Amino acid sequence: MVPRALDTGLEFLVAITGSDGRIAVSKSNAKKTLTAEEGVIRSAGLFDLQVNGFNGVDFNDENITADDIDRAFSGMLETGVTTCLPTIITASEETLKRRLLSLDNAITKSQLGPLMAPGYHLEGPFLSPKEGYAGCHPPGDMVLPSRDLVRGLEKNLSRPILYVTIAPELEGAHEFIAWAASHHKIVGVGHSALKRNDLSSAVEAGAVISTHLGNGVAQILPRFDNPVLWQLSEDRILGAFIADGVHIPPEILKSFIRAKGVERSILVTDAIAAAKSSPGKYFLAGMAVDLNEKGAVHVSGSPLLAGSSLRMDQAVANIVKWGIADFRSALRMACANPMTLLGPICKAHGIELSLGEIVWGEDHHPRTVSLGSYEWHDN
Repeated sequence: MVPRALDTGLEFLVAITGSDGRIAVSKSNAKKTLTAEEGVIRSAGLFDLQVNGFNGVDFNDENITADDIDRAFSGMLETGVTTCLPTIITASEETLKRRLLSLDNAITKSQLGPLMAPGYHLEGPFLSPKEGYAGCHPPGDMVLPSRDLVRGLEKNLSRPILYVTIAPELEGAHEFIAWAASHHKIVGVGHSALKRNDLSSAVEAGAVISTHLGNGVAQILPRFDNPVLWQLSEDRILGAFIADGVHIPPEILKSFIRAKGVERSILVTDAIAAAKSSPGKYFLAGMAVDLNEKGAVHVSGSPLLAGSSLRMDQAVANIVKWGIADFRSALRMACANPMTLLGPICKAHGIELSLGEIVWGEDHHPRTVSLGSYEWHDN
């Protein structure tokens, strides 16, 4: 079989399809010359570590079904995403249990879910309830960090919570972060009014990423002593960015990514049910939200943003269009960097990632996306 080179934005992987249909993938020191078709750009699939819903489906809906999951995930697959962490936002403990169990059951019974969703992202309830930092999350349901709460949420799930976002200034945050990191969970800093020492302590305890950096903060901040600048200057953590032009103006996003460096930046969508959908009214965790003609999603009757309508292929294309970075760098932020972060976590849980394959068009959008049966050879 002819080997194909799958670009990740950082390195090339070799993919060979066997007679049984299984695809053997291994690392390669070779370059793009392994690609059989001249001029064709192939890559591994994209990763979305923060996605609340898609294609009319809200992952926080307690009535979600397997058909809903396949509709949402097939829509994501068309945009190049082959691995994602469905994200559950702040709610009471009992509500979180119901939502996660419903989501888990739906994913388990679906066709695409077991291939595309290795686990979940818990964004809340360990966030700052302060005005401007809570965002669209209900402050009344926010609580102090609790390992028992997370254990209770995971108790009856078939796949784990792999990513937890936390405000590190909260009482008990340092101990919680250390516990979560030791139990193979990605710990992200977000919706936080942190100070410099809060961030340093969080990183030393095991925090590794800033969740949607630049968002989930008050509109007016001190000139220098503010959560965004402290996180941008901290080289020990990655920065996740929503490249939709709504959450962060393109010119400012350019400065943010230059500060973190492409090697420490990850693209996420923070998408909700309105993504890949027409303007109108949608729901996020029971909240009515409106998608306008410009692609922004707001809580109905409020200026508060409520996730996004961003697609991951749009995020990649935007990075190139706005002159922030070239295509391979944008691909790295959507593929190699999140894969490098999530891969070891999944391996520690005994979870195999289903690597996808994308053929890209000249417009930096996928022409074809496949999600097959892969075998990984680490050589």
